[in-house]
Amino acid sequence: MKRIFSGVQPSGMPTIGNYVGAMKQFIDLQNDFEAYYCVVNQHAITVSQDPELLRERTRQLAALYLAMGIDPNKATIFVQSQVPAHAQAAWLVQCLTPLGELERMTQFKDKAKKQESVMAGLLTYPPLMVADIILYQTDLVPVGDDQKQHLELTRNFVERFNHRFAQEGEDILTLPEHFTPKSGGRIMSLQDPSSKMSKSDTNKKGYIAMLDDPKTIIKKVKSAVTDSSGVISYDPENKPGVSNLLAIYSAFSNKSIADLETEYADSGYGQFKQDLGETIVSVLEPIQTEHQRLLTSSELDDILAAGQIKANEEANKTLAAMEKAMGIR
Repeated sequence: MKRIFSGVQPSGMPTIGNYVGAMKQFIDLQNDFEAYYCVVNQHAITVSQDPELLRERTRQLAALYLAMGIDPNKATIFVQSQVPAHAQAAWLVQCLTPLGELERMTQFKDKAKKQESVMAGLLTYPPLMVADIILYQTDLVPVGDDQKQHLELTRNFVERFNHRFAQEGEDILTLPEHFTPKSGGRIMSLQDPSSKMSKSDTNKKGYIAMLDDPKTIIKKVKSAVTDSSGVISYDPENKPGVSNLLAIYSAFSNKSIADLETEYADSGYGQFKQDLGETIVSVLEPIQTEHQRLLTSSELDDILAAGQIKANEEANKTLAAMEKAMGIR
């Protein structure tokens, strides 16, 4: 059975953009693949974090994985920092990655412009991401479009490593493939449909967090940017706001965009937004209820402890093979 790996940072509660773009796919993929889902808390510390808040968010995110429908009997859920091989393998990756490749990373350039003092980790966290993926001999990485560059870095590294260190014609690392959902792969801001929905958006009306209450969700949807035509049709170039809402609606209702266009052909934006808000709430409310239950239960800690054991076993196998190939084991 092929393997998938994906990780989410506990830098804040994920948005419905994160859910639609990657996390929603985890539920289906766990049935067809050997799945490893990780809370990548070591990535979060590339910027300053409050230690207690980081611990709290790490646990909240793990609970969200489970509340969404991830089955610990089918998938391995664990916390990155509890598997030392991630940091160890990242050093090996750094030593075999040209500096120019890291300096060209779009996210590094964008984030560096916004920070007065840039920490080295901001430049070198992509090798840690590479390590996350390769340690589990990953075949498939279900991430949003904005992470494609990181996956290409991973693929380049795997090809370079295997070419240099393959033993008797046998590759040491698996070359991963990118998985993008058929629709809703990139959800945009409710207030600026030219920008991706982000939990770091200073305008809180621009995103819906997974734990937003029903009143907040409906209010944010109603205030979403549209246009003056009143026509509900999918046209990302000329109607980016309405097109974004249609993509969200399709993802949460499992209806095609074409069917939604037909359904609301004679409706105005008011009814469309009200129905969309209620549809989002109907999906998120059960998730939120289960999330709260898990946070007050020892079940979450037991699941993470079991995931830690399995993840360490698998990651250490790959790390040992890499170190042996490189002559340091």
